[in-house]
Amino acid sequence: MADSKDYYELLGVSKTATDEEIKKAYRRLAKKYHPDAQHTDEDKKKAEAKFKEISEAYSVLSDSTKRAQYDRFGSNFEQAGFGGQSGAYGGFGGFDFSGFGNGMGVDIDLDDILGSVFGGGFGGFGSSSKKQGPSKGADLRYNMTISFEEAAFGTSKQINISRNESCEICHGSGAKPGTSATTCDKCHGKGQIHITQNTIMGTFSTVKTCDKCGGEGKVIPNPCEKCHGKGTVRKTKKIDINIPAGIDNGQAISLRGEGDIGKKGGPNGDLFVVVNVTPHKIFKREGLNIFTEIKVPFTKMVLGGSIKVPTLEGDVDFDIPEGTQTGTKFKLKDKGISSIHGRGRGNLEFTVKVDIPKKLTDEQRKILTEFANSFGDEVNPKKKGFFGR
Repeated sequence: MADSKDYYELLGVSKTATDEEIKKAYRRLAKKYHPDAQHTDEDKKKAEAKFKEISEAYSVLSDSTKRAQYDRFGSNFEQAGFGGQSGAYGGFGGFDFSGFGNGMGVDIDLDDILGSVFGGGFGGFGSSSKKQGPSKGADLRYNMTISFEEAAFGTSKQINISRNESCEICHGSGAKPGTSATTCDKCHGKGQIHITQNTIMGTFSTVKTCDKCGGEGKVIPNPCEKCHGKGTVRKTKKIDINIPAGIDNGQAISLRGEGDIGKKGGPNGDLFVVVNVTPHKIFKREGLNIFTEIKVPFTKMVLGGSIKVPTLEGDVDFDIPEGTQTGTKFKLKDKGISSIHGRGRGNLEFTVKVDIPKKLTDEQRKILTEFANSFGDEVNPKKKGFFGR
């Protein structure tokens, strides 16, 4: 390697890059510049040179000792006895790219080749599969619709859910009564099989999940006729649910252990009941507070007086002051939604709007005309004005 080469620059990483960042950068570049990924002979030659350079850079930067020496000696790295040429590209061994690719009719999967080196495909740094042990059952979701009042005060409901439960015939074993599972003859009970691959980088051995037993290590020669070897059956169960006062739209109630049965002795999954609250005809909710609008006769807006205010518990009397303007807001404390945690209750806020009558008698029109004239507002009762239309 020439002294002027910069390993960090070749991989496109900083001098403070972590081992994982260096590994990711190399994997990306190795896939891009691998000669067998090129289409023309000229591209293959260029890619071969580039591939060797980045492999050489990775062989040094992926080794903590070599990287430390490189960082210390810089351009004198080779003279210090740690030259990139003295080792073969990160332990992959020397290789010749000739004879591979489309010219020889060989189909090479770069993900498989480099995945074998790093223990996983280019999608991530995976690890070999392991035999499955106890695992939690699947969580279930149930959508429930309740009224605005039920959400405000709480309620009780009964629902039917469909879930996986242990087969009562084989008691979860999956095997026909009187028989049992046997050790898989392909993986010999390990749940894994070793596969050896000969690649352009050498011979690699990978571990994969056994395709015969699915990683279980055992097979069932005589499956249960009811569950067909699954060990579980689908059943419908009735469940009683207490919905707390104050629950809001979109919130969920968690019921531990009411989901699917666990596997191999693992815990059951959970059931999540998601609540949908129907809108109210007159109230709108924001947090623990509720809001509404009330139409009030203009005479009470002017003179003041008692009005009926709707609440979740029924109408209550409320006195508005004389000269109340339309759009004025009032508040009734502790008439809103209860806290789901039992920490108090919200308020009811209402806005008053003037209720203008659409029809008036002659006597009412005369009185209003005199009232308007007393304020200097000239009104001609013979012409149909606002109240006459």
